[in-house]
Amino acid sequence: MKKAVFDYKAQVALIKYCFLFILLLASAQSFAQQTKGRVEVVKDPLVDTLIAKRFELNNSAGMPTAFSSYGYRVQIFSGSNRKDAYSAQARLQDQYPELRTYIIYSEPNFKVRAGDFKTRLEAQKLMQELRPSFSSLFIISEKINPPKTDTNND
Repeated sequence: MKKAVFDYKAQVALIKYCFLFILLLASAQSFAQQTKGRVEVVKDPLVDTLIAKRFELNNSAGMPTAFSSYGYRVQIFSGSNRKDAYSAQARLQDQYPELRTYIIYSEPNFKVRAGDFKTRLEAQKLMQELRPSFSSLFIISEKINPPKTDTNND
């Protein structure tokens, strides 16, 4: 009977692969520790100057510095027919001409949403007023636009 003999070339190759693995592991560890916790921001100082100038001009012109934030809208229509969506928007605009309306297409449905309310209570108030005119109403939480400002200071 012959005894199983381990191939000498396979043993050398195994040692080479182990050595390579240890070398790669050590180098990756050393590179990871060099940049840990250090961030350097490089920017032109004119960026800060331009931002300050923008706020100064907006304040002097009486423009608001408010940006959009999260709030509530009332969804008055959801369906796959584009014509029905635009007719629902027109009906709402006839009742409330000052109210902003939005048509959103989320495949395969068109959705008509109204208002930019900061609180859910304001949205619920509009929903109660619209209940006789529209059958399915929902309050949706999403990013809203800032309120319109009056540019005429009479």
